[in-house]
Amino acid sequence: MSDTPAIRILEETGSTNADLAALIRQGRAPAEGEWLVARRQSAGRGRQGRHWFDGAGNFMGSGVVLRRECDPPPASLSFVAALAVHDAAREHAGERAGLALKWPNDVMLDGGKLSGILLEMVGCHVVVGIGVNLARAPVLPDRRTAALAERGEVPDLESFARSLTAAFTVRLGEWRAEGLSVTLQRFIALSIHTPGSPLRVHDGEGDPVEGRFAGLETSDGALRLRLADGSERVIRAGDIEQEEGA
Repeated sequence: MSDTPAIRILEETGSTNADLAALIRQGRAPAEGEWLVARRQSAGRGRQGRHWFDGAGNFMGSGVVLRRECDPPPASLSFVAALAVHDAAREHAGERAGLALKWPNDVMLDGGKLSGILLEMVGCHVVVGIGVNLARAPVLPDRRTAALAERGEVPDLESFARSLTAAFTVRLGEWRAEGLSVTLQRFIALSIHTPGSPLRVHDGEGDPVEGRFAGLETSDGALRLRLADGSERVIRAGDIEQEEGA
């Protein structure tokens, strides 16, 4: 993997994730460290099949990670991506920008969702798709959103792409060299979660579950939720509600 990420920028495409996945299936997988970025996407997707907002002036891009036998679980690359987005956003918005992380991979700005991350397994590769609200954020009925423009000058796409891909290279190296537990510690240190903080989890399997934050599983980053009866429930997918500082 090159120390300096190679970035190819398209004026428009359906989905950068789909473009890279197609190349992999054709036996033409990009090298690790190469990124595909689009100024516009007509078919961008988020977690759980959600449509990803195609806002002009925002970042929408994907990179490829080659799965190695000794790597942590591939799904935990979502923590790598979230940390990289946080690093890049802080570089452009400043140390006091109100940035924080939220499980499973949300980057928040003043309590609003700043980015979306989608991982897709294709053969021996993981396609890492990232969208970041730079110029504007969508208006959604079920959650607050935010854009870096709210914190000052909007970073241009090329500059932000360089920051984000460089940060991802660094965080990916840490994930491999130091292990998932260290990456999770760094995620928690920058997150809104504190031991015992109250959470409500929507895991797509019935009514929301309420409990208190009990940490993350070191094996894969799953959420541990302590229930009212003292037992713990491990949740590997879902959306959570928590007030910052709760």
